[in-house]
Amino acid sequence: MKNNFTEGLKDGIPIAIGYLSVSFSIGIMVLSSGLSVFQGAFMSLTNVTSAGQFAGLAVIASGGTILELILTQLIINLRYALMSLSLSQKLSEKITLWQRMVIAFANTDEIFAVAMNHNKSLTFSYMLGLQSLPIIGWTSGTVLGAVAGQVLPDAVSSALNVALYGMFIAIVVPVAVKLRPVLIVAMLAALFSCMIYYIPMFSGISTGTSIIICTILASAIGAVVFPVSHEKDGD
Repeated sequence: MKNNFTEGLKDGIPIAIGYLSVSFSIGIMVLSSGLSVFQGAFMSLTNVTSAGQFAGLAVIASGGTILELILTQLIINLRYALMSLSLSQKLSEKITLWQRMVIAFANTDEIFAVAMNHNKSLTFSYMLGLQSLPIIGWTSGTVLGAVAGQVLPDAVSSALNVALYGMFIAIVVPVAVKLRPVLIVAMLAALFSCMIYYIPMFSGISTGTSIIICTILASAIGAVVFPVSHEKDGD
């Protein structure tokens, strides 16, 4: 058991380092959204999701409602439910229900990718080790960013705030270059967002509702225009 936990810790080190740098920008954004350092730290500790926190902070900063915040998180983080279903197929049969719930808490994109590429059956101790450092890295980076935001000049804080947008661009662009459907869906989402922002008749729509509308519309069009074909066995 100890060896499995140690192996998980080792595999989680690169993820933790990446999370530390990315969540630093989240910490900067926490202050600009009107939250305290403690609130930002608690948010990162209980919500290990970059896209979800980014959207959530945008809703909070714009004075959005609880319902908008819930719907935004549901839509953005729905992929984790599918990832958890897939990951559950590789978990050891000895893992209990409560242990599965603990694992599901921090089943992020990067942790999911590393776990699925693990060449052995996934034990609870391994997953606990794999997830521990990334959670610490994500929370610590948020705290460091929030604290630094209090002492850094406004120009530097603003520059670091842009880093989060750069991260999302870096995630989307490589995939969009290879996959035309992803590129079109991303462009549609950007187009819908611009329309809602600039067209006067949509001026009453809040930021949170705008994110929900753009996500649903772009995804729906992508699903209809670019359906995923499922070939039957033997075809």
